[in-house]
Amino acid sequence: MTEPLHVHFEDLEIGQVVPLGACAVDAGALDLFAERFLPGWDVAYGAPEAMVYALWSRLAADRTSGWAGAKTLAVDGLRFLRNPPAGELLRGRLTVMGKDPVGDEKGVIIAQQDLLDEAGRLVFSCLTRALVARR
Repeated sequence: MTEPLHVHFEDLEIGQVVPLGACAVDAGALDLFAERFLPGWDVAYGAPEAMVYALWSRLAADRTSGWAGAKTLAVDGLRFLRNPPAGELLRGRLTVMGKDPVGDEKGVIIAQQDLLDEAGRLVFSCLTRALVARR
C-alpha cells in the first residue's frame, strides 16, 4: 500500500527547510561508478561530480515522492564544492525560496537544495523549480 500524497503547494512555506535524509558514499558503489562511467578516475579523489549529483537526485526523489503531483521542471545553478571520500555521510536539505501559484490546480515551488558532509560543509548545491498540486 502506498502512502497518500500529503504535501501540497499550500503546505510549503517560504523559508521552510525540508530534510532530504542522508546517504553514505559507498566504497563499492564508488569503485563501480568510476569503472563504468569515468574510466581513469582515481577514487582516492573521492566521489566524482556525476556521482554526487546522482546521490542528491536519489535523496530528493525519495523525499518528494509523497508530494501531490510533483514534477521537477528545472535544476539550475549546480555547484560542486568538493568530492566526498568513500564512507562520508552526506545529508540533504531543501529550502523553499519562493512560491508561484499557477492557476487553481498547481503552483511552482522554487528551492535551493544542498548536500552537506559530516562536518556541515557544503558539498553540492543547486536551485530547482517543481510543479506541485494545490488542494
